[in-house]
Amino acid sequence: MKIGIVWLPNVWKSTLFNALTKNYSADAANFPFCTIEPNVWVVEVKDERVDALATISDTDTKIYAAINFVDIAGLVKWASDGEWLGNKFLAHIREVDAIVQVVRLFEDDDVVHVEWWPDPMRDVEIINLELIMADIQMIENILPWLQKKLKSRDVDVIKLVDVLERMKAHLEEEKLAIDMKDDLNEKELELLKAYNFLTFKPFVYALNVSEDNLKNGDALIKEWETLLQKPVTVVSAKFESELMEIDEDEKELFLDDLSDGWTVKLPTLDDLIKLAFDTVWLMYYFTTWKKETRARTVLKWSTAPQAAWAIHTDFEKWFIKAEVVSYSKFVEWWGWSWSKEKGFLRLEGKEYIVQDGDVMLFRFNN
Repeated sequence: MKIGIVWLPNVWKSTLFNALTKNYSADAANFPFCTIEPNVWVVEVKDERVDALATISDTDTKIYAAINFVDIAGLVKWASDGEWLGNKFLAHIREVDAIVQVVRLFEDDDVVHVEWWPDPMRDVEIINLELIMADIQMIENILPWLQKKLKSRDVDVIKLVDVLERMKAHLEEEKLAIDMKDDLNEKELELLKAYNFLTFKPFVYALNVSEDNLKNGDALIKEWETLLQKPVTVVSAKFESELMEIDEDEKELFLDDLSDGWTVKLPTLDDLIKLAFDTVWLMYYFTTWKKETRARTVLKWSTAPQAAWAIHTDFEKWFIKAEVVSYSKFVEWWGWSWSKEKGFLRLEGKEYIVQDGDVMLFRFNN
């Protein structure tokens, strides 16, 4: 899975990407279009549950879930018409599975805004409209060719023309295509997959705030989720980049001192990573023993055999049963033995739907 990070130039997006990846691979400068080619990095989805399970199992190796983040260049007005390499940047966005839009909520006279002054809602509307216009253009290119094929009375062609015409009307109201997803049936969704529409991807908004505004994170998230009707999180790219300079052993103490007296949890990049992971309908279960504790990535609603496939492609075919304990009970009773003794270990078959956080051990017949 690839998550694309995109927004207007000079919102500290590349600084955020550097902090996200704990690396200085993305250029960050105070002028537009510093990023031309997308930077790609595999980011660990840090989860304290992996740490807890590794402690219980006295594990030699810990492996977190991972996701690909792509730093895409900033868009501008008229990007859909090719302005300032817009077509090239839009092509990069088509390759990702979900979009994180970075919204500038900080004031800084030293950081030039491409539209001269910060206005978060205007910025949101600029990017959304460019993505919408690109999708409309794509539909307008596809429809004439499909309409010529209607004479064949191909059922799929008839259905595709219908759904594209409905989508075009929806987009022309300046609405994202993803907002009509619930009105489409399974067949229509399948037909649309081949076209990779920009606004049919899941959206996450990252509000980039000043360090002082981090403590208002919960209130900002509620306010902007109401405004945007999409998942929202709060980050401070500048603050996160400064954190990178602090030794890991001292970081926790530093964060405790910073948030002393706050009544809310300090938002971090881990919140953004987890939200992006959830937005693309991924979850993970755990395997744990002496040699290794690992978070195994699967799609939500996966069956036990499909989860086994995440370990080895042949394991789905060889699957017999799965021993399953919920994470909370595994930790409460400190491992497999006591969880079994207390009756919290279950044997599940091929129809079992894996739950996020299940601790699992598979039985195979090969």
